[in-house]
Amino acid sequence: MSTAQLDTPRLDFASSPINRELTPERKIDLFRQMIRIRRFEQTALKFYNAGKMGGFLHLYIGQESVAVGTISLKEENDHFITAYRDHGHAIALGMGMNECMAEMYGKQTGCSKGKGGSMHFFAPDKGFWGGHGIVGGQTPLGLGLAYGLKYLNKEGCCLCYLGDGAVNQGAFHESLNLASLFNLPVVYVIENNGYSMGTSQKRSSAYRGCLAQRAEGYDMEWDVIDGSDIYEVRAKTHIAMERARKEQKPCILEIATYRYYGHSVADANAKKYRTPEEIENYKQNHDPITLFRRRLVSEGVLTEEQADAISKEAQDEAAASARFAEESPAPTAADIMTDVYWETDNNTEASKTGWHFFND
Repeated sequence: MSTAQLDTPRLDFASSPINRELTPERKIDLFRQMIRIRRFEQTALKFYNAGKMGGFLHLYIGQESVAVGTISLKEENDHFITAYRDHGHAIALGMGMNECMAEMYGKQTGCSKGKGGSMHFFAPDKGFWGGHGIVGGQTPLGLGLAYGLKYLNKEGCCLCYLGDGAVNQGAFHESLNLASLFNLPVVYVIENNGYSMGTSQKRSSAYRGCLAQRAEGYDMEWDVIDGSDIYEVRAKTHIAMERARKEQKPCILEIATYRYYGHSVADANAKKYRTPEEIENYKQNHDPITLFRRRLVSEGVLTEEQADAISKEAQDEAAASARFAEESPAPTAADIMTDVYWETDNNTEASKTGWHFFND
């Protein structure tokens, strides 16, 4: 999807049934969540550049309405899994800034005890299963979560997120085939920011109308969504999630979005394969936070002063999380043997059989 396609006039989804249920307080909460994600990432970028973090840093700035909009529809038995650009999903699902920032600092107080870093946030208690660094590697895992729901006869679904660059991975197509064959409640969400690392969609993927249309080859439903409009994200995703929950029907959603920065902070060519005009057009005309702020002000739900206060509060929270991470202890040498196998950590019967890589 391109910014030109985003410029096409869209329907007003604020009046859709699921959005009519939103109270003014809930709308403000959605806005607050998007702001918190952005301020968290801006703070992370600052300290990454200052040498406080190791590894990679894939920023979600510009895509916040996708995670917040889809996850706002979560019900009791729903599960979520994504790739390495995972900060937005983690925060939208209720993970705290402290545990997330500490993880990027490689500290014991991180959500993965400092062993995973930016790409490996996890919160199973919140239905969040990562955070995965292998391109497309999360797609069969999302399928497995959906299979588990069906096997246990639970009414729920799995939202499995992937980038447009992952749609050509073999594991993804194998997952689509099984999802359709077994009628599994999985919704694959393609967060299409237009570029597979530094390669444009037109140069990386063969397609007719859109990437989601590939679902037809697997006899699955599909839809395309304007990711700059959180109302549209919620309205169309709700239909897909309800179909998965009630009818055990998988589908593909392609959500057009955009990232302001490179594929990762290490992407030195981020401003070379995209023109400055393209980036500025998105910031000025399609930024999901700016658009939702204007919408809420026009609806009389939010004032400019309240919006500024929410932004300041989020900035302070993000700054505090960096201080927390800075002051937290680093893992010790002894920690290298823990959190590898659940069985050995918990001394189960299974841990007494077989061979583990750290056995003497």
